[in-house]
Order: sequence, then structure tokens, then C-alpha cells
Amino acid sequence: MYDWEKLAELSQAIQNWQETTLSESLKRLPERNPRFMTTSSETVERLYTPLDVANLDYLRDLGLPGEYPYTRGIHPTMHRGRLWTMRMFAGFGTAEETNARFKYLLEQGQTGLSIAFDLPTLMGYDTDAPEAEGEFGKCGVAVSSLKDMEILLDGIPLDKVSTSMTINSPAAVIWAMYIATAEKQGVRPDQLRGTIQNDILKEYIAQKEYIFPPEPSMRLVIDTIEYGAQTLPQWNPISISGYHIREAGATAAQELAFTLADGMEYVRWALKRGLEIDSFAPRLSFFFNAHNDFFEEIAKYRAARRIWAREMRQTFKAQNPRSWLMRFHTQTAGVSLTAQQPENNIVRVAIQALAAVLGGTQSLHTNSMDEALALPSEQAVTIALRTQQIIAEESGVANTIDPLGGSFFVEAQTNRLEKQAYEYFQRIEALGGVLPAIEKGFFQGEIADSAYRYQQEIDRGDRIIVGVNAYQDEKPITIPILEMDPQGYPRQIERLRRLRMQRDNGRVGQTLDRLRIACQGTENTMPYILDAVRAYATLGEIIGVMKTVYGVYREPTWV
Repeated sequence: MYDWEKLAELSQAIQNWQETTLSESLKRLPERNPRFMTTSSETVERLYTPLDVANLDYLRDLGLPGEYPYTRGIHPTMHRGRLWTMRMFAGFGTAEETNARFKYLLEQGQTGLSIAFDLPTLMGYDTDAPEAEGEFGKCGVAVSSLKDMEILLDGIPLDKVSTSMTINSPAAVIWAMYIATAEKQGVRPDQLRGTIQNDILKEYIAQKEYIFPPEPSMRLVIDTIEYGAQTLPQWNPISISGYHIREAGATAAQELAFTLADGMEYVRWALKRGLEIDSFAPRLSFFFNAHNDFFEEIAKYRAARRIWAREMRQTFKAQNPRSWLMRFHTQTAGVSLTAQQPENNIVRVAIQALAAVLGGTQSLHTNSMDEALALPSEQAVTIALRTQQIIAEESGVANTIDPLGGSFFVEAQTNRLEKQAYEYFQRIEALGGVLPAIEKGFFQGEIADSAYRYQQEIDRGDRIIVGVNAYQDEKPITIPILEMDPQGYPRQIERLRRLRMQRDNGRVGQTLDRLRIACQGTENTMPYILDAVRAYATLGEIIGVMKTVYGVYREPTWV
């Protein structure tokens, strides 16, 4: 514990020094160069000193690792006690192809699965739906039924591996398929560990892969949170995601503020459902981007932990310390990858991954060098995984906890981002909250303005992107590009055809009717979705029933 009396004396001594010797020295510094700015276009001072951070409130907020407000990490030992989970995002083509990639990655030392789904799956369509034509397997694996999920996870012991699934609008259905697949393996729900992304608010804000209007979409999210709290105690039923907000062009402060505002909105809806805060809050998780600016990203994670702890403890009155903890996954910035000189992306990813580790992430995905060109090849994804392993085993950065804590620069950036986040919270509240702000286009407009400013900086040459607007060359790209099985699509279509012929269609119809009634009422929909999935109703059939009750969302046009 700190001796606060001695620290107060130290703080006063620092202040006296700042007002005399230091202030005279700072007067002699040259003017700032406008090119010295963060990725978020925030000016960086030439020098950071105790003048920027040192006071008693700062020391209280800094704290110790594993202690409130968790600025320095949520665990007392952090990565000294346990390394982060190396969870490589993967999915392409058929379930068979992706299953083979999963097994390869596990053999190479990956410690958790992360499933990418193709666009039809993300939008709730079966592979053979007219709306899905031409999109099979291009950005992830196609999963149209429980049969596909069984093949996808064949030979992977679900009681021994944690799994993350990047799925949002159809999250409840895909989660039900995972739970049902585990049942067939003899694995109980309470043994399952993992996460579904399930963050519908960020879909309206940034990624735009929504199906239903906001109100029923939020109802489905709270259904999963409630069901998870009651049935899957080790599962994270939501991963509140700033990643896609940042990929759309947001600044670090916007990613931080909008993500936490979304998280607090889910908490309010769960409380309105009647759930006790400490029954679900410990299983809320987060997902952040790791962009190019090394120190700004580290500060963002530290500010996020501190804000979340304070809000959960003081605003929402959570009593369980586990409810105060922000646990998060990080992925390196896909938007930062360039098609020009793709080998340079290896360096970008290494720097971004190092920032995530120093920022205290619980799990990490490193992007592959070829992702601006195609889905990752086996060679590229191996290099991306080895990047994490080299950081873990060779760099020494995990030897001590929060090694940059106390840095005048890092602490000043942490304070700045926290302040900017609270300013955004006030603006969102003034608009009536998260949903009204979405309906008014507030988030969308802020992100669009930031993305435009960033691109202007590149076009003017104020921001250098190596290989794009500086240090270009005309050499042809020679790295190998992944090729999917050309027979994958017809095989998937045939599997769906056989499934519809061989299943008990009477049972399917009954489960879908019961699901429709549940959607019309107020019961939790998860048990009814599970029954339909176990009967081998397809994703498109289940989502189709929901559409008849909830309708389909069309985003307003803002001028």
C-alpha cells in the first residue's frame, strides 16, 4: 500500500520544482512541429515531464496491478503469471477447409480458436439463398446449419479449448449451434469457454451487418446474456467491440468512448430485464484495435480499464470486484495493412502486437501480411503467429508488469484519452443516449469526419505511409496467395440439399412455430433457438422466422 502522506509531500515538492527550474527550461524549447501527431491527429509535445501528470489524484489512479482502478492491469501478476491467449482469427470456404486450418494452428502453438464467418452467414442467409450468391466463403467459413458446425469443430475437444466467434446479428443462432455441437461431443454447457461477439450496437455505428431493428436486436443480446449467466458460467456472451469502430476510421478516443458507451448501454438493458449486476457483469468482455501509434494504443487500453472499473463500481454499484474488471481481446489493425509492399505489414503487425501486450491484453490476434490482398495463406498466418511467440518468448516484455507505467508520456496520454472519453459520454447523454445518438447519425458522422481527415493527411503527405505515399517501388508482388477448394461451393450446396431431405421436417416446423411464438412474447428465446438448431433447422430458416416478427432494419439517410 502507498503511504499517502509521504506521496502528498512528494507531490508538493514536484509542483514547487515545476514552478521554478522546470518552467524556465521549458521556455527555451522550440515550437512544436505540426507533423508530430498521433494516429488520431493529436499533437505530441516535444517533452513530457512531471508537470503533465504528477499529482495525488494521478498516483491514486495509477495504483498497482490487480487493484482498483486497474490502470496497470487486471491481475496482480499479469503476463508473468500467464501469457495472453494466442487466438488467431481464421475461416474460409467450407467447414472442412477451416477445420484443417484450425488443427494446423493448434499444432503450431495457438492457444485458442477464433472463427471468422462468411458474409451470408453474418447476414443470416443460407449458402444457397439468392442473396448469398457470389459471397460463399470469401471472408470466412460458411455455416448454414448444425451439420456445418459439427464438421467445423470435428476432432477439436471443446472442453479443452476456448473459442471466439465473430458473429453479431445471428449470434444467438450460431452460439446455439456451438452449444449443440458440444452436446454431441458429450461436453456440458458449464464446461464451455469462449466468447460470441454479439455486439449489435457497433453494427449500427460502424460495420453495418445488422438484420433487425435496434429494439428487438437488443432484446436478443440480453437473451444471450441472461442465458449465459444461468447456463454457461465460463462463457462471455458478448464482446463489446471497438475494433470495427476503429476500422471504420475512428480515432483512439472515439474507439474508447463509443465502445464503453455501448458497454454501459448493454448493462442498462440487462438491469432493466431484472438481472442483478454481479450476475452478468463479470462475463462481459471487450475487443479493441491495435493501431499504428504505439504509445497512444497502450494509453487507450489503460484508460479503458480505469473508466470501466470506475463506472461499474460507482455508477452501476457492482459489489463483486470481478464486475469491475475489463477483460479484452485485441486484434492488430487490418485497416493499416497495405497491398503495396505487403512484407512491410509484418513489421506493422509486430509493433501493434507489442502495444497490445504492453497495454495488458488478455488475448491477441495478429493479422497476416497478405490480408490486404486475399485471405491469409498458411505461410503468412504462421509468420503472424510466430510474431506473438517471439514477443512472448524472446523480447522480455512480459518479464515485468506494465513496464511503461509511470512514464510521463504514457500517463499524460492515458489522462488525455480518459478526459476525451468522458467528453463524448456527455455529448451522447445530451442526445438522449446511445440508441437516439445512433438514430441521429451522431456516431456515424464523427467517424466519417475522422476518416476523411486521416485520408487528407495522407494525401497531403502530412502522414507518411511507407510504400504508399513514400518509399514506393514497382516490384511485382511475389508472396503466395491462398486458393480455396473450387469444389467447396457445390459440396456445401449438396450438403444443404441432403440435410433438408433427411431431417425430420415435421419437427423442424414445430420448433420454428414455437420460436415464432417466443419472439412475439417476452420469454427468453435461447431455449427455442436451441430446439430449432437441434432439429437441424437452418440459419436462414431461423432468421426468417425472426424477420416475420421483428422486421428488417433500413438505415436512415442523413444529409
